[in-house]
Amino acid sequence: MSKPSVLFVCVHNAGRSQMAAGFLTHLAGDRVEVRSAGSAPAKTINSAAVEAMAEIGIDISAQSPKILTPDTVQTSDVVITMGCGDACPVFPGISYRDWALEDPAGKGVDAVRPIRDQIKSKVEALIAELVPATA
Repeated sequence: MSKPSVLFVCVHNAGRSQMAAGFLTHLAGDRVEVRSAGSAPAKTINSAAVEAMAEIGIDISAQSPKILTPDTVQTSDVVITMGCGDACPVFPGISYRDWALEDPAGKGVDAVRPIRDQIKSKVEALIAELVPATA
């Protein structure tokens, strides 16, 4: 079985989706292909998101926001939206999930930490679903 491909999508691809991709990469390693994109990408990653992730040993500072393309969606097994609005294309055969998470844009690190922790819990559940533990 090939490894699953997960695409995290939010509007700016600067906070929530980058933190989710950072967690999935960190926790699942090479067992999952990790992608992230935004329907209207920002110029840079949210500095409070970078700081909040660095506090727990995950460096997302080298990442950059990417534009969402139909091809990226179509070649993913699971697409997780986090407030991408109606801009996210829908294709048959792809599993779509929406994670209702507060947007960290314009917030300081104190406000981003709880969002980060929610994302971590959701990513852990996703890994348990997509990559069953081997006995």
